[in-house]
Amino acid sequence: MGSSALVLNATYEPLCVVSVRRATILVLTTKAECVSDGDGLLHSAHHVLPVPSVVRLTRYVKVPYRTHVGLSRRAIFARDGGRCAYCRGSAETIDHVFPRSRGGLHAWENVVAACAKCNHSKGDRTPAELGWRLHEPPAAPRGVAWRVLGHRTPDPRWADWLGLPKPKLIAEAA
Repeated sequence: MGSSALVLNATYEPLCVVSVRRATILVLTTKAECVSDGDGLLHSAHHVLPVPSVVRLTRYVKVPYRTHVGLSRRAIFARDGGRCAYCRGSAETIDHVFPRSRGGLHAWENVVAACAKCNHSKGDRTPAELGWRLHEPPAAPRGVAWRVLGHRTPDPRWADWLGLPKPKLIAEAA
């Protein structure tokens, strides 16, 4: 988790995730300022800097955004939480809800994570033909976190800037 840093635009809008090395170079060249420190320190011959976790660019950058999130196996597992869409067991495969052999599309709205048992049992039939139901209808993921992170796991320190729920601390839960 600590090997990457979140880059914010000058307006504090999340832009992308870069390596800690790249974030440090942006800070040293005054193209960005460190907003949140990570764990540890970076040492050079003349400087000691805290590891940046979040940096903000000093100049506004206009970036054209993609309107959709790319469909990949890893992204499907991330969207579905690694759980089978049919039985909620641990997912190992992906499944097309409406089978491709019958004209189904390879799109967010037709692909789900599935366990091997459910995927094999389903074959090239639809869930309705088997009397099965999906726990949640598949849809393309939305939000700034998906646009910036994709399928990556976010650092908990980025929650404020990505609009994610804050992780609960053990002391707060007790």
